[in-house]
Amino acid sequence: MSTITFTTSRILLAAAFCCVSVASFAQEPQKPGPEHAELKALDGTWDAVMEMGGQKSKATATYKTICGGMWIASDFECDLGGVPFQGHGMDGYDQLKKKYVGYWFDSMTSAPMTMEGNFDADHKVLTMTGTSPGPDGKPQKFRTTTETKGPDQMTFKMFMASPSNGKEELAFTIEYTRRR
Repeated sequence: MSTITFTTSRILLAAAFCCVSVASFAQEPQKPGPEHAELKALDGTWDAVMEMGGQKSKATATYKTICGGMWIASDFECDLGGVPFQGHGMDGYDQLKKKYVGYWFDSMTSAPMTMEGNFDADHKVLTMTGTSPGPDGKPQKFRTTTETKGPDQMTFKMFMASPSNGKEELAFTIEYTRRR
């Protein structure tokens, strides 16, 4: 398919989406709720230390609320043993599912990660689960936890199910501190 045909197809698809979206908003559009405010609290630049396999890497993450407060976008950069790593996330709260949802894209894979979950009763730990392609290309279950330790500190952990026995193992930890 030529670039012109591909671009034209994308424009037509976007126009069709807009028409359907306008028609579906005959009722009142959704507005950000308290769950979105929890995500908005992440706005800013964070210094991070990623620990994986006994090695630590310094990183930077930037969070920015977008789309009228319905989503927060994140950009993450670090050096993993001499290999530059970039990641981009989109997180929101699906008011219909009543769950937080997340999408992750990075420089090490062409397959996005999708996840969903909720906070614990104290709203200190957000746990999300999903399935993504593992190192062998087969679906691999994962779980993440993001523990809020105050307005300027949080800990993210990624757990992956072992391909050999399905047992969950800690893949890496990231300690975040907000820049002031």
